[in-house]
Amino acid sequence: MKLRIALLSVVATLTALPAAAADTVKIGFVTTLTTPAGAMGRDMVEAANIALDHIGHKMGGKDVEFIVEDDGFKPEIGKQKTDKLVKQDDVDFITGFIWSHVLLASKKSALDGGKFLISANAGPSPLAGKACHKNFFSSSWQNDQNPMATGEVLNSKGVKKLYIMSPNYAAGKNMVAGVERTFKGEIVGKDMTKWGKDMQLDFSAELAKAKASGADAIFVFYPGPAGPAFIKQYEQAGLRGSIPLYTVFTVDALSLARLQKAGLGGVLGSWNTMFWAPDLDNATNKRFVADFKAKTGRYPTHYAAQSYDAIMLIKSGVDAVNGNTDDQDGIRAAMSKADFPSVRGKYRYGPNHFPIQNFYLRTVKADANGDWFVSYVSTVLTDHQDSYHDQCHL
Repeated sequence: MKLRIALLSVVATLTALPAAAADTVKIGFVTTLTTPAGAMGRDMVEAANIALDHIGHKMGGKDVEFIVEDDGFKPEIGKQKTDKLVKQDDVDFITGFIWSHVLLASKKSALDGGKFLISANAGPSPLAGKACHKNFFSSSWQNDQNPMATGEVLNSKGVKKLYIMSPNYAAGKNMVAGVERTFKGEIVGKDMTKWGKDMQLDFSAELAKAKASGADAIFVFYPGPAGPAFIKQYEQAGLRGSIPLYTVFTVDALSLARLQKAGLGGVLGSWNTMFWAPDLDNATNKRFVADFKAKTGRYPTHYAAQSYDAIMLIKSGVDAVNGNTDDQDGIRAAMSKADFPSVRGKYRYGPNHFPIQNFYLRTVKADANGDWFVSYVSTVLTDHQDSYHDQCHL
């Protein structure tokens, strides 16, 4: 009996002791690595690994364990992979996420599981507004913001009539809402095309309608494999030099490499808006771009830039609590300050944890070596905040 009591006493004492802090910081990264859209996800992973190299794979004095999962471009798989990272791997942070519909399907698993969720790309409006959460952060933008900047550019260039094309899913709807919010002219046509596993890649009918519409310009949002397909058909339809093209998330380092190889010069001189450009003049960006080009042989995309910043944002939180990942209040307070070297330069967070930042006009041109890239032209919006922050009550 005395032995049994003694053992129970030991068990009770051990139970009362605080759990030993983990000796690693675990980061899960959910992105698309397969399907034709996998190039975007691989770009994100390359950048995250460069960020980890830059910090010696340590945060708060602890080693970083980096676990990458492929969502297969499907919301249900993204949720499954998020569940795995939460329940099996017990990560501290989950980041990545290209697609809004994948992020929306996964957010409950991550946040209800007590994890920090940092979107390195997708910025659906619900998460900026009523569905905001204290443990959700964005290292990118809210979906409406880039097209809002484009709308202002269209106004400044005297465009009166606009034709819009976008895929019919959450982000596509946000993009259209964004440009419509700021563009002051007339929308003379709008096509919302199929997306997902049966995404539409033949735009001949829509381009014929745009040509006949009397539009002064075309605005499109076609990320991933749809982007090069659209650009090729835009040129084949004879619209180059006839109806100027304005894009968001359609022309990037991935698509430009393919377009240049195919000799599709119609993209040169086209316009797009973004919070970042590879030739932004700050030390962090110069180092990131140089190291990315040395590793891959090409320019990074904005997907890469945002992923780099996501790692640095997490580091700022973990460093502030000296590696104690159980101190979520301390991590959250530190990340809310956005006090880290960002490729975009200094920015700050709104109450919904979406960046308040500048947006720039960029154009496609050739660099000194003849390689096509997106280059900074001018600042369109300064310290821009998303349109949904006042619906967030944290």
